[in-house]
Amino acid sequence: MGQAMRGSIQGAGLLALVLATSCAAGPPTAARGTGAEGGGQLPDAAVSVVPLDRSGNVPTGATVVVAARGGTLKSVTVKGRKSALAGVLSADGTQWRSRGTALPGDSYEVTAVAVNPVGKATETKTSFSTVKADKSFTIKEILPDKEMTGLTVGVGMPVMITFDQPIADRVSVERNLRVRTSKPVLGAWHWFDDKTIHFRPKTFWPARTKVRVEAHLAGVRGGKGLYGKQNRNIHFKIGRSQITRGSTLSHHLTVRRDGKVVRQIPMSAGQGGVWKYHTTSGVHLAMSREPVTVMTSPGIGPGSPGYYQMTVYNTVRISNSGEYVHSAPWSVGSQGYSNVSHGCVNISPSNAVWFLDNTLIGDPIIITGTPRELEPTNGWGHWQENWKQWLRWSSVKYFTTDSL
Repeated sequence: MGQAMRGSIQGAGLLALVLATSCAAGPPTAARGTGAEGGGQLPDAAVSVVPLDRSGNVPTGATVVVAARGGTLKSVTVKGRKSALAGVLSADGTQWRSRGTALPGDSYEVTAVAVNPVGKATETKTSFSTVKADKSFTIKEILPDKEMTGLTVGVGMPVMITFDQPIADRVSVERNLRVRTSKPVLGAWHWFDDKTIHFRPKTFWPARTKVRVEAHLAGVRGGKGLYGKQNRNIHFKIGRSQITRGSTLSHHLTVRRDGKVVRQIPMSAGQGGVWKYHTTSGVHLAMSREPVTVMTSPGIGPGSPGYYQMTVYNTVRISNSGEYVHSAPWSVGSQGYSNVSHGCVNISPSNAVWFLDNTLIGDPIIITGTPRELEPTNGWGHWQENWKQWLRWSSVKYFTTDSL
C-alpha cells in the first residue's frame, strides 16, 4: 500500500476507508502464519485494519475496524500506552469494531489473529497514533450527590452536569453521557449554556427507580483541541412519589404521597401589587432544606423603603428568586384565608417542621393561581418546558434509558 495512503485520517475520510476495507480487504500488514501446517490448498485468512498502519492524527472518537477475509477472527486487542479499547465481534466472526474513545496523544497497537477454515492462524499487527490535545475539560459539578442533595431524591429531580470549560462539540459530549435505570425511562439531555447540560425524563421519574449516570468522557472531543480528561459515574435512587399542589386562590397545600393525600396545609402566598411580590406559578422543585434561613428584601438595600432582613425557620427553597415554603408564625391568622407574604409560601411552625422532615430534594411543589409564571431557568424550573421545548436544546434528542 503506497505511502500516500498513510498519515492523518479525519471524519468522512475514515468512514470511506472503513467501507472500503469491509468490502474488499487487501493483503494483511505484517502477517505471518502461526498455526500447524496441513492447511491444504486453502489460503491463509487475510486481515485488514482501519485506521491504516502507522496512521497519525487519528480522531479519538474514530472506530477501529478489523475485518477478516477467508476466515474468522480469533482475537483482537487494541492497546495504547495509557489505555486499551474494548470491542464487539460480529455474529459471523468476520468483523470487530471498537467501543469507547481513545485518548488524545497516544499510540495504539492493534493485534489481530484470524484462522482459515482448517484452523491455520494468521497474526496481523498494525499501529496508529491519535491527535494531540491542546487542553482538557472535566466535570466541575454533578448533581444529585451525597452532600448537597442526598442520594435518595424526589420524582422531579434532574441530573445536572457543569463542565469547567465551554463545550463546542455538544454532540460528541452528549452521546457519551449514558443513563441506566432499574425501570425503563424515556428522557433527554438539555443544554442550558455551553458549560451546563441537564437530563430529565419526559414525565416524572417512576417512584423507587435506581439510576446510574456514566460520563464516558476521557478522550472525548469537546471542541477544537479540547478533549475530556476523565470518566465519572454517579448513582442515586428516586424515593417515594410525593407531589405537593397549592393554590393561591384556595390558600391551601395538598401533599400526596404515592397518590394518597397525607397532609392538608393552610398557606398564605405572595400579596401581589408589585410584580416581585407575586408567588410564581408553575412546577417548582425542592432545592434545599434549611433549618434556618436569613431573608432580605429582593432588590432593596439597607435604608431604602421596604427593606427588611429577618431570620426564618424550617425552610424549603423552591426557586432562585427567593421563594421558600417556610414557617411564618406572624401570618398564621391569614393562612388558609388570604395572601400576605412578599412571595414566599407561609405555613404554620408545626406544618413547617412536618414539611421539612417529609420533603426530599427534587420533590415537585406545584403552585397555581398567580399571573407570574416560574421561568424554566429560575432555580430548577425544568418542568416549565413541555417535552417539545425541552428537546429543542438537546443535541441527540430523546432516548430510552439502558437497563441497570
